[in-house]
Amino acid sequence: MIEFKNVGASYDGELAILRDVSFRIPDGDFVAFVGTNGAGKSTTMRLVNGLLKPTAGEVLIDGVPTTQLRTSQLAAKVGFLFQNPDRQICCATVREELLFGFRAQGRADAEAEARVDAMIERFGFDADAEPFLLNRGTRQLLALASIIVLEPPVVVLDEPTTGLDFRECAKVMDTIADMNARGTTVIMVCHDMEVVADYARRVIAMTAGQVVADGATFDVLRNRDVLARTHLLPPQVVDVALRLAEDGAVAADSAVAAANTLDEMTEALAAAGANAKVGAS
Repeated sequence: MIEFKNVGASYDGELAILRDVSFRIPDGDFVAFVGTNGAGKSTTMRLVNGLLKPTAGEVLIDGVPTTQLRTSQLAAKVGFLFQNPDRQICCATVREELLFGFRAQGRADAEAEARVDAMIERFGFDADAEPFLLNRGTRQLLALASIIVLEPPVVVLDEPTTGLDFRECAKVMDTIADMNARGTTVIMVCHDMEVVADYARRVIAMTAGQVVADGATFDVLRNRDVLARTHLLPPQVVDVALRLAEDGAVAADSAVAAANTLDEMTEALAAAGANAKVGAS
């Protein structure tokens, strides 16, 4: 479990980046942190993996404050994917990159080699390829694979889909979803509300270094007050559903107004069409 207890954070000891932040993330959860630039999301991620220490309160991993854990202990518990894979990749070949974490932890044994071989096969990597000559999406996948192969119980992702096309985004996020299905706790910063809606089960919304909402994904993404305070737009289907209800085109308590996905809206409109021509002039 990850727990923040009244956490404050500052980079210079004076300007507070986070103020009185508290939440719990149980094992196996999939949480997306949302908010505009400067809201404190990335700072929160750095506190989770120990890159930053709190100036107030406590950050605990499995009940132990991060201030009491060595860097090696934190690295074994929390994997971190940077927004830019080029800040993470450091080896001359794909195989060396996938082995790097094991070597850093003193675990470069036969099991490590077997895991690396399995990861290369899973993603279809060229083991001898030079990472920096790969395209952006493949570099992002390699950076993610270098974390997955270590099997940390918690993975922190800072904007994992930035710079990816639709197909690359789907491949990265499906890989992350598979990790979560296998029991890995996923904590993600993401600006793309469509991705958040498709994958996260819980959303924590932040603004000005504070948590303003914490709940089930669509409970947060359908809350106009929260969206206004965080300057975020809801996913397209949710936006359409809310607008239809607000404009009086459908009843506020109708299945159409409650739709969170395209399939749900299509089914609701079809059902409504059995009795009325919805949208007809």
